[in-house]
Amino acid sequence: MSESVVDQAVYESEPVGARIDWGFASSTAKRLTRPGPKTTAYTRDAAYAELDDAARRAEGPVREVTGLADGLPIPTARILDRKGWIDAASLSMRSMLGADDAELDDGILAGATAKIGGLQAGGLLAFLSTAILGQYDPFTVGSGGESDPGVLMLVAPNIIAVERTLKVVPSDFRLWVCLHEVTHRVQFSANPWLRNYMQDNIEILTTDAGESATEVVSRLTKSLKSDQPREKGVLGAMQLLQTPEQYDAFRRMMVLGTLLEGHADHVMDAVGPAQVPTVESIRAAFDKRRTAPRNPVQRIIRALIGMDAKLAQYIRGKAFVDAVVGEVGMERFNTIWTSPETMPLPEEIDEPSAWIRRVL
Repeated sequence: MSESVVDQAVYESEPVGARIDWGFASSTAKRLTRPGPKTTAYTRDAAYAELDDAARRAEGPVREVTGLADGLPIPTARILDRKGWIDAASLSMRSMLGADDAELDDGILAGATAKIGGLQAGGLLAFLSTAILGQYDPFTVGSGGESDPGVLMLVAPNIIAVERTLKVVPSDFRLWVCLHEVTHRVQFSANPWLRNYMQDNIEILTTDAGESATEVVSRLTKSLKSDQPREKGVLGAMQLLQTPEQYDAFRRMMVLGTLLEGHADHVMDAVGPAQVPTVESIRAAFDKRRTAPRNPVQRIIRALIGMDAKLAQYIRGKAFVDAVVGEVGMERFNTIWTSPETMPLPEEIDEPSAWIRRVL
């Protein structure tokens, strides 16, 4: 076997994250991202301080409503600008995609491929840096070391920009955003197995299946000719393009995302009226913004990176959680966090009673 064939085999066995120059991705994204809204130093510092305080204040009500993470320490949040979020996100994606201990071959081909991957990742990070309000990152170790997994990040310029666009009360909106993101922190803090569950499924999704072009074409042909029902839209495309193992992992991740986002929206609305005086006007304005028409370029980008699918996750997930909690209460609903086996099946998301019958 030639040395080039061996090098190619080693390259293909590496995690997908190791094929991306993350330093180049970060620097590219920071060059491409737009500056945030204009603020005075006083306004900026006040927003940072208020977001830090809101993230702490949100923890108690969220824990009370969810019944999760009782007694655990309350970690600090990271308040970032857009470039700070890009740096943090690139490190998180590198870790999430299994590139922490992997390095690319220094060869010309590997280096060029990593730069191309870095350019693509940088473009994505630049776009998201203007859209993300807050994010709980379970893949980055917090300031407390290994005993403090996960970091809550709040992107101050984006929060300021949205609250100005929606013309809502800034202090109320900042707490409202924190209620959602802190719920994600509570979900993972109370259920450490979720992080490994995500990591295992991501590893399946991003590992080269080792199929030759002939094998891929043969599998696609059989799928197209098969009488077996296929999903519609993006799910159907993924079902065709992925191996059965990858598609199963993809569906598990979609269900998990739907549950996490729906649960956070449910909690945000349950806590909101008592904590956020103007919650009704905020919710109405924010939902209108979510569904507002966008220009063609924005629509294409959102479709490619799955942001519209994420919106569907909020809606379907919240409907599922609302229905289950309404029927059995939050305490029995929390059985859902026991293990992968108690997660909803894909078909149960739209039929909560089926999950109740199977699990409870």
